[in-house]
Amino acid sequence: MDIFGIFLILAIILVSMTIHEVMHGYTAYWLGDRTAHDHGRLTFNPLVHIDPFLTIILPILLFMSGGPIFGGAKPVPFDPSRVKWGEFGAMLVGIAGPLTNLLLAFLAFSAYVFAGDTQFGEIFKMATYVNLGFFIFNMIPIPPLDGSRVLYYLAPDTVRRGMQAMEGIGGIFIIFLIVFLFSGLISSFMLGSIEFLVNAFARFYNIFL
Repeated sequence: MDIFGIFLILAIILVSMTIHEVMHGYTAYWLGDRTAHDHGRLTFNPLVHIDPFLTIILPILLFMSGGPIFGGAKPVPFDPSRVKWGEFGAMLVGIAGPLTNLLLAFLAFSAYVFAGDTQFGEIFKMATYVNLGFFIFNMIPIPPLDGSRVLYYLAPDTVRRGMQAMEGIGGIFIIFLIVFLFSGLISSFMLGSIEFLVNAFARFYNIFL
């Protein structure tokens, strides 16, 4: 096992997920909700945002197994009733984190293009894949993942009540079960989606550079 590789992956994860969570909090703050601010979550200290399973254990196990790396962090608290524009505002808060990972992935890929197949290039390549994994995984519309906020905005009330019930019985536990029971299917979906987005980044550079 490459100890340096594990350390590097952990550093990328902590930086990526810290920025992810801070963007949730700042988006909510911008839309009028101070909950994240009052709970001390508008900080770039990664220790405040770590979820032991989603941020550390799951990504490291995936890295050790050679699978696509994905995970999450401790959700930033916010009050949907306080944000502007109702469910649409809540959706903006939800997607702010994953879209941040998508942007970070594109920036890391850009750095990889210019660094080439060097040691630094490999680091940027790894950061690209990690952030794409976090983007895709967190956009799955299952509570408490961020994609559920899109579904909250689009779905009828009956579906919303079902999603609220899922969160009430422990959303993280449900995510753990889904990852455990459907690991092969999720890995295939993640790998295909990551490859699609990497190819899209590459096409962008082929067209515009």
